[in-house]
Amino acid sequence: MMFRRKAWLAWLMASASALVPLESSAQPAAKKKSSRPVQAPAAAATIEPPRDAASAPPNATLASDEIREFKAQPAAVKQLLESALALTAQNLTYAYGSADPAQGGLDCSGFVYFVLREHGFAQVPRTARGMYGWVRKAGKFRAVVSHEEDSFEFDELLPGDLLFWTGTYAMEQDPPVTHVMIYLGTEKKGGGRIMAGSSDGRTYRGKKQNGASVFDFTLPGAEARSSFIGYARIPGLRD
Repeated sequence: MMFRRKAWLAWLMASASALVPLESSAQPAAKKKSSRPVQAPAAAATIEPPRDAASAPPNATLASDEIREFKAQPAAVKQLLESALALTAQNLTYAYGSADPAQGGLDCSGFVYFVLREHGFAQVPRTARGMYGWVRKAGKFRAVVSHEEDSFEFDELLPGDLLFWTGTYAMEQDPPVTHVMIYLGTEKKGGGRIMAGSSDGRTYRGKKQNGASVFDFTLPGAEARSSFIGYARIPGLRD
């Protein structure tokens, strides 16, 4: 019995001494600290959020000389259109609530707001609803009630005008204006009307776009959820 007890104690002491080197070698690694300052991961410096190719198709853009009416516009209108087209070339996503390209995306009124502020229109409101009130009060708005593309109601439409919609998404506000874009003119290739802005569901040449892009300017059908309500001169742009 005494022999078995001594053998067991000898085994226990041998096992304990065998564990010491393992704990000793692990201890410095656990307490070791780097003297270099902690840096943020490289991904944090990326301005533009990653795109999912399936849900966010690439943006469409074009050069100003691809617009039929561009050369005939006043210098101020040309500069504004060039700025709008420059945004469409930056691969910016649609980002609700953003009016800053540095955030990687813009919403519809944020796109217009940024372009106009860059050209000295300090009084431009931030929202589509506010912009609608702004142009109405200035007497610049032209209503459109027709669903026909060749309606006489478009006779005064010019490049640089603002385009307005209601019902593009559910929102309780009065007036219920929910969407705004900048009219570019007609494209030399195909002759269709085009516009610039930011959207997560409109198309260009029949292909869905997402974000700051060039889009086809077409009217919603009579059964569509949204309605195009009219266009307006930007106060002070052509005065």
